[in-house]
Amino acid sequence: MNKINRRSFQKTAVAASTALPLFSIGKPGQSANEKVNVAMIGAGNVAWQSLEGTKDENLVALCDVDSKMFGQHAKRFPAMEQAEKFTDFRVMLDKLGKEIDMVCISTPDHTHFAATMAAMERGIHTFTQKPLTHNIWQARTLKRAKDRYKVLTNMGNQGHTFNGIRQMREWYESGIFGQITEAHSFRDGPKWNGNYFQRPDTLPPSTDPVPETLDWDLWQGPTGPNPFNKLYHPKRWRGFNRYGGGMFGDWFCHIADAPIWLLDLYEPVAIEAEKVLGGNEWMVADGCRVRYDFERRGDKAPCTFYWYNGDPKLFTPATPKDWGWGNLPDAGTIYYGTKNNGFTDERSNNPRLSSRDAAIEFKKAGYPEEKYPRIAGGPILELVNAVKGGPEPGSNFDYAAPFTEIMLLGIIAVNHGGRIEWDSKNMRITNRPELNQYLKEPVRKGWEYGEELWS
Repeated sequence: MNKINRRSFQKTAVAASTALPLFSIGKPGQSANEKVNVAMIGAGNVAWQSLEGTKDENLVALCDVDSKMFGQHAKRFPAMEQAEKFTDFRVMLDKLGKEIDMVCISTPDHTHFAATMAAMERGIHTFTQKPLTHNIWQARTLKRAKDRYKVLTNMGNQGHTFNGIRQMREWYESGIFGQITEAHSFRDGPKWNGNYFQRPDTLPPSTDPVPETLDWDLWQGPTGPNPFNKLYHPKRWRGFNRYGGGMFGDWFCHIADAPIWLLDLYEPVAIEAEKVLGGNEWMVADGCRVRYDFERRGDKAPCTFYWYNGDPKLFTPATPKDWGWGNLPDAGTIYYGTKNNGFTDERSNNPRLSSRDAAIEFKKAGYPEEKYPRIAGGPILELVNAVKGGPEPGSNFDYAAPFTEIMLLGIIAVNHGGRIEWDSKNMRITNRPELNQYLKEPVRKGWEYGEELWS
């Protein structure tokens, strides 16, 4: 198949905005034997996952604001040595966009949206690490962009590709739990002074020398300009509200994946930060308990969902009375059903019934027939296979965007305290209108994306 002709056809379909997706479920697309041309935005740290998932494809370009990152994984992935290298993803996409089939975005949270939009606008299939975006307007815009630009998408919550989340949904839909009316997702952290979280000595953070290998202006992207602090780069940005989302951004996308997907928890009517410890304008909270209230969704009963993170002595749900598996794990989700209670782990995997005796009887009776196809290889390979004509990825932006929105609503509640009443249809906080400014953050000139999708 001629590469340029295929890309030209896709660009024409995108411009028309009336064609069906080029590689839709069950439709023939790119030959399974043809390699996909892949580019990386973000070449170090967690980018190893994207490099691993695309190791059998053509790595044509790498982009990173820190030139040191080009060598971090080079020994493990020799193709990095030959790939063309860039500092600014906009320059890379302008030069090579017509030759790139798929881009993998592994940057800090605050630049996910800009990089993802820049790729999608050019008709490039896009994988974006979790969390998908840094604010709610961005999440909704990416969902619109998926429809406008007719590209395949996926977010990097690995558990959504695991067997366990599929099995748990099959159990639920078979009626083993009855109606699930409560779910509790939890994990300790942030672990300050660890690999990903550290407090600065002062607030505002002190100004440190910028490393010679780092383009600090590009690292800031839409948020700058601000002074550099050594904790921002390369790994400890997660604890700063300007750039990350704390434990919500780090773990919510894994742990809460199963309950949100199983129970259709996309449109809460209220979100309340019931308990918050620490946190300020600069730094994420040390711990929290957040309650989300959902009304009836089709035939699903009203449901209350809780998120906990922090010191386990202060921020852990009660162990179910019928729990029969020793100590409650350090992280996961508890489900309370009208027939049985259940549990999934920190990756929304390894489902079980809370009662050991009930679990034994359930297994003896035979689990429900597999309804959701099992896949292998993780979310990056899932997207590669979709580009070659396979099924659309499960955490595509039609799912990942509203899922991310639930996470972001929790962050707003924690940062500002109290109860939020949410009008999902109109994307509006109704009881505290002063908080609506946090649904869409200010953007530095030159980094505006997606506005045309709302006109």
